[in-house]
Amino acid sequence: MSDLFDQHGYAPMLIGRSEEAFDSEDYLYEIKWDGTRCLAYCSDHTELINKRDKLLNDQFPELLTLHRCLPKPAVLDGEIVVFHDGKPDFYALQRREMLRSAFRIHLAQESDLATFIVFDILEYNGKDLTGLPLVKRKEKLKGFKESETAVCSRVYLYEGEKLYAWTQRQNLEGIVAKEKNSLYQCGRRTSSWIKIKNLKDEDFAVCGYIQKERNVLSLVLGQYQGKTLVYKGHVTLGVSEALLKKKLPVTAICPFPETPKNHEHAVWLKPKLVCTVKYMDKTSAGSLRQPVLKGFREDKTAKECKIDESE
Repeated sequence: MSDLFDQHGYAPMLIGRSEEAFDSEDYLYEIKWDGTRCLAYCSDHTELINKRDKLLNDQFPELLTLHRCLPKPAVLDGEIVVFHDGKPDFYALQRREMLRSAFRIHLAQESDLATFIVFDILEYNGKDLTGLPLVKRKEKLKGFKESETAVCSRVYLYEGEKLYAWTQRQNLEGIVAKEKNSLYQCGRRTSSWIKIKNLKDEDFAVCGYIQKERNVLSLVLGQYQGKTLVYKGHVTLGVSEALLKKKLPVTAICPFPETPKNHEHAVWLKPKLVCTVKYMDKTSAGSLRQPVLKGFREDKTAKECKIDESE
């Protein structure tokens, strides 16, 4: 790890709430990109660290020139995104993150080039900026030199509803509204940043599967309530049974206190893998309406998949 990380140990500030789109002079608006959150420690070299403090340098060598984009050492907050036809491709990004072979990673840079989108700066030239208002931190990014693989997030003023409507037409994830005077609270979930999404999504522990038909599985989902794993429904996955078994060991024990109805023939898995599911809404019983598997996450543990008690 870099000296900056050893000295300060920054952690990403997290979005604390969701709302409908709104207009306000007190907020800045940015597009919410479908990528991997990452801090970039830039000195005489670049180090990319995700929310679980995992170093991503080997997976994204094309991003290791970020330190050349600013004249002084800095700690940047941003998102790694893979674009295809001008739009984020989450599945291509997921493929990149799973690669371990240096040769395959080299080839992937040609087909699935990654971009680092910078939206905040935590430190510049040895000075901690987290105590400054957001608008003051943004000013420090004016000297950022963009490149093919590094850009600054564009900021929109006042018209949150208009920007949100545009993201809907473009089939993008949504927008983030940030209070202009918000301070950067490392590792904390704060209501100063608000996500406004076209589709809702949540993270679930993969607890098992049911074989539907050839090469089609229905993943059994769960979330923790305290120390108890609670059944939260299922989502379809088009993948071979052998591949899933390879990723997770099968267990004879149902991970829930009681076997869910009509799941007597489910194959149970140790809840270690995390998946993100997109959905339209929830029923009164808590089931997901029109769930679609978005992908798997390596930057989050199953224990972190918790029921939102505010619902």
